[in-house]
Amino acid sequence: MVIEYIGTIIRSEVANRKERVYESQNRGVYMFRIDNDYVIDATITGGPARYINHSCAPNCITEVVMIEKENKSSSRGEELSYDYKFDFEDDQHKIPCHCGAVNCRKWMN
Repeated sequence: MVIEYIGTIIRSEVANRKERVYESQNRGVYMFRIDNDYVIDATITGGPARYINHSCAPNCITEVVMIEKENKSSSRGEELSYDYKFDFEDDQHKIPCHCGAVNCRKWMN
């Protein structure tokens, strides 16, 4: 992955209205079409990917990735972690987990 295109996912109809508003405010418009129905609006809340130029012969491809959202937060300096969600294995192939969480399953797989 090169970079994530960050913004607000909106319907195409909403994107059309917002584009007119942004233009009336003399603001640059940064939108990326996902499909016929949805657009990512990065004009206000976008990241640096919004500055990547368009080309009819691009050297990158796009891929929509769905992310499971959970309301979790971390503190400054806290180690980051996530569940690898490995397939469950028989006892001979188990990988021990040492995360220390209260609800630790004792095995990564």
